[in-house]
Amino acid sequence: MTTPQHVEADLGWALGKVMRAHLRTAQEVVAGLPGGPRGYQVLVEAANGGPGNQLALAQKLGVDRTVMTYLLDELEKAELVRRQPDPADRRARQIVITDAGRGRLCDLERRLRAAEEALLSPLDAAEQGQLRALLAKLATDAGPADACAAAEQIENC
Repeated sequence: MTTPQHVEADLGWALGKVMRAHLRTAQEVVAGLPGGPRGYQVLVEAANGGPGNQLALAQKLGVDRTVMTYLLDELEKAELVRRQPDPADRRARQIVITDAGRGRLCDLERRLRAAEEALLSPLDAAEQGQLRALLAKLATDAGPADACAAAEQIENC
C-alpha cells in the first residue's frame, strides 16, 4: 500500500486550480465582448481563416450549432464579423472578421497575454514556453471526453 500524496501532486487539482484562475482573468478581459470567451474564440478562428463555414466552426469549437447561430448574430450586430455565402456551397455561410473585429481582437490578445503572463509569472520564459507547448499537444490529441470510459476506469482501480 502506498502513502497518499498531497493534493498538490494530483493532476486534476492542479489543472483545475490553474484553469479557474485563467478563466477568472480571461472572463474579465473579454467581459464586454458578445459571447465572452466563445466570442473571442470565434474572432481568433475568423482572423486565422479557420473552418470555412458556420457549422464547421461550431464543431471545431465544441459549440451547439444553434448556440453558434445566436453567438454569430451578436458578433455580427456588433460589426465584429460578417457572414457571407460560401462560394463552394451556397447553402453555407463563411464567417469573416471585419476590420473592427480585427482591431478588437488585437486589443483582447494584448490584454489576455498580459493576464497570462501574470498567471504564469512563477515560471521562467523557457518553462512558460514548454508548458504552453505541452498543453497544446495534450489538448489537440485529447479528442472528445468520454465520461463513461473515464468512470469505468475509476471503478476498476
